[in-house]
Amino acid sequence: MVIEASGIMPDVEVGPDNTYLIDNKTFVSKDEVYGGYKCADRGMLLPIISEYTWSIEVRGFLYLVGLLYCFLGVAIIADIFMGAIEKITSKTRKVYLTSEKEEEPEVIEVRIWSDAVANLTLMALGSSAPEILLAIIEVIANRFEAGALGPGTIVGSAAFNLFVISAVCVVSIPNGESRRIKDIKVFAVTAVFSIVAYLWLVIILKAITPDEVTVWEAAVTLLMFPLLVLLAWLAEKNFCGVPNKTDTSKQIELGNFQPDTVNHNSSSCCGRVLKVCGLESDADKFIRDRQYFRDGRLDRDGLVAFIKEVKNYPGLTDEDAAVLAASKLVESQSHSRMWYRVGAVRNMTGGRKTQPQLSTKLKQGVDQYLHTVYNAINEHPEAPNLGEVPQVKPHQNAIIDFHAGSCAVMEDIGKFKVALCRSGRLDNRVSVRVETIDGTATEEQDYVPINEVITFDPEETEKLVEVEIINDNQWEPDEEFFLKISLLMNSEEREGVQLGRISIMEITILNDDEPGVVMFQKRGFLVKESIGNAVIPVVRKNGADGEITVKWRTIDKTALNGRDFTGGEGVLTFKHTEIEQSIEIPIIDDMTPEKDEHFEIELLDPTGGAKIGQINRTAVTITNDDDFNNVLNNMMKMTNANIHAMQVHHETYVSQIKDALNVNGGDIENATAGDYVLHFLTFGWKIVFSLVPPPSLLGGWLCFFISLACIGVLTAIIGDLASIFGCLVNLDDAITAITFVALGTSLPDTFASRAAAMQEKYADNAVGNVTGSNSVNVFLGLGLPWLIASIYHAAKGSKFIVQAGSLGFSVGLFSGLSIVTIALLMARRIFGVFGKAELGGPTGAKIFSGIFMIMLWFIYVLLSAFQVTGYFSF
Repeated sequence: MVIEASGIMPDVEVGPDNTYLIDNKTFVSKDEVYGGYKCADRGMLLPIISEYTWSIEVRGFLYLVGLLYCFLGVAIIADIFMGAIEKITSKTRKVYLTSEKEEEPEVIEVRIWSDAVANLTLMALGSSAPEILLAIIEVIANRFEAGALGPGTIVGSAAFNLFVISAVCVVSIPNGESRRIKDIKVFAVTAVFSIVAYLWLVIILKAITPDEVTVWEAAVTLLMFPLLVLLAWLAEKNFCGVPNKTDTSKQIELGNFQPDTVNHNSSSCCGRVLKVCGLESDADKFIRDRQYFRDGRLDRDGLVAFIKEVKNYPGLTDEDAAVLAASKLVESQSHSRMWYRVGAVRNMTGGRKTQPQLSTKLKQGVDQYLHTVYNAINEHPEAPNLGEVPQVKPHQNAIIDFHAGSCAVMEDIGKFKVALCRSGRLDNRVSVRVETIDGTATEEQDYVPINEVITFDPEETEKLVEVEIINDNQWEPDEEFFLKISLLMNSEEREGVQLGRISIMEITILNDDEPGVVMFQKRGFLVKESIGNAVIPVVRKNGADGEITVKWRTIDKTALNGRDFTGGEGVLTFKHTEIEQSIEIPIIDDMTPEKDEHFEIELLDPTGGAKIGQINRTAVTITNDDDFNNVLNNMMKMTNANIHAMQVHHETYVSQIKDALNVNGGDIENATAGDYVLHFLTFGWKIVFSLVPPPSLLGGWLCFFISLACIGVLTAIIGDLASIFGCLVNLDDAITAITFVALGTSLPDTFASRAAAMQEKYADNAVGNVTGSNSVNVFLGLGLPWLIASIYHAAKGSKFIVQAGSLGFSVGLFSGLSIVTIALLMARRIFGVFGKAELGGPTGAKIFSGIFMIMLWFIYVLLSAFQVTGYFSF
């Protein structure tokens, strides 16, 4: 008798000797029931349709594809599930602190949920829900008999988390950096419990009641979960052990706000002091190096300081500044492991990112972008524009520029030399190209064209470029042409070098050999209070022969030095042929309404034969920004919009469905080709799960339970897919669990931990939570289903049998290797050879640690597989 199976066998019970009892009448063999329909009896829900005529190869391929696709589905619904958890755990209470103004106490908001409790309960459940639900569903589907897939997945996932994720986090830290675990007491508690949990499994399966789990053993396993949470909370509150220097129970964490400690460096080049403070060559470093927002909150003072900084760079629009502000806000906030996991999932599925996406222009570096615009404008020979290039920081690159923005020479000078100055990094060999550009003077008629590569050797700070003027013995008005510095085309030759503030120099051809007259261009200048630095040009006319100097000083009027501006006195040096220099006066922006104020700058005591011209004094009027409040309000709105778009959870069905329909959450401009591919692959899941109630309803709990139910259904399908696939390719469930299923459920955690390791100041969210998650997997993932099954069997007077064979060996092997791994992490924390930090440190040491932990994982997988296949017994 052959019965065609569809995954549902009504009125069929398993009889003795692997036979089936049908309608309580007839015992038949398994082969008679399924008639060669291989693995049709392995699933609870699958197969849905008859696959009797399909080849095993086709079925295996389809089940593998289905398994991988369902992993993506679980990742997406877990994203929504964690959004609900974020909503639940983000509840805060107000704390009032004293401030300078007694009538206006400072109010801050602190989370109600303890970090340790949140990480070990809801957040651990969020990342481990598939493994836990798989174990529960498997026990129920097997009529309360133990299976191999659920427990194997839990142990395999724990091994992958501890060995592979820790290895990835160790080696992902940039060279020269390290990360230490901050809450080492909490980590110690979870680390001990992670070892005890698996040793406990070995004890109950091999020693107390071999191959059996009783009610009290399952109950103790489950009760270890609240005990772990309690002890971790006590450790966090420092209720035991050596007291901290600071009483953390009375201390409110205000985030990683630090004073702005960025140094405004200067370096001498060719006798002139170059200011090189400002943006680095990477916008990400710009937003990371400066702290503007306290505790990750958007406030007026922080935004004002931020706007003052970014407005120094005219190439940035208000929209760009708002994105940068949002980036800075997100960076300054403390994030949970769940936040990083959601971000990892969205990167894997082409969804809306949890961090602001800087445009290509900003990613290339704000200063490099402005250089590109600057050089592009100056390429036009008929309309050269010599506006200033934004200042740069010489932390990583050599800075190459001219000494001055312009110079003047006599037509009969013949050859003269122009200095290229190098500042910033000096230990590398760098090259740039210098070429001439026509102005009113033309090459071959008025000057000899230049197009050559200039190379600076290490520690070399000056190079001279020879320029030749052609004297045609004809009367001509003053003419000008330009020298331009540019980077070489080869990407390797562009590394470690960038252009300075003056990358284009104007050369004026004169017929005058006098030292000249020094004066201001105008009798008055009007600047806004928020300008940052007022740049006042001083010109040299009627001659440019020889080197001259002139002193300057500020004179207080209605604007006062130290209150409204930073004045004083100084000396300007005009080298031979130079005709323009500038005085920079920092303007103090106090952001308070006031009338226009002014001060004066005076030129005096020229040297080198020069004279003071007619305009020897100029007035600088500081005008209040009437439109600043409007600008600030608009910036606040745009920044808040960017922050709102990046929150983990959705507030409405509309936004949830919109994100599901659009690649990258609708941010098409910054979507990559990979985002489009991943969005296409996961589009079906996104549409289905967008119908889950948003976390804004009922405080997130409705979304929590419905998402959990969806994860349960998908997990049941994954269990069937994995079991049937393993059967088709002749893999035992235990091997399938520790390989395919464990990797599929742990991959998002890998990307999340790597992101946390690179972006956080501490290692807690990267590896500190791995041990806690592994413990929760055992206590809930095995304790709960085993308790249910043992109670069921106790009620029937039977025993709940759990074969210790492969599971006991896998657990025992993992326990031993986990002790080695945790010991290595602690050694890294203690010994200087590892940098005294769990993550990062010296390159050689971190690579060794990573390879060693990866090897431990391979050892675990191989030995577990050998034991299952009968190479040795345990």
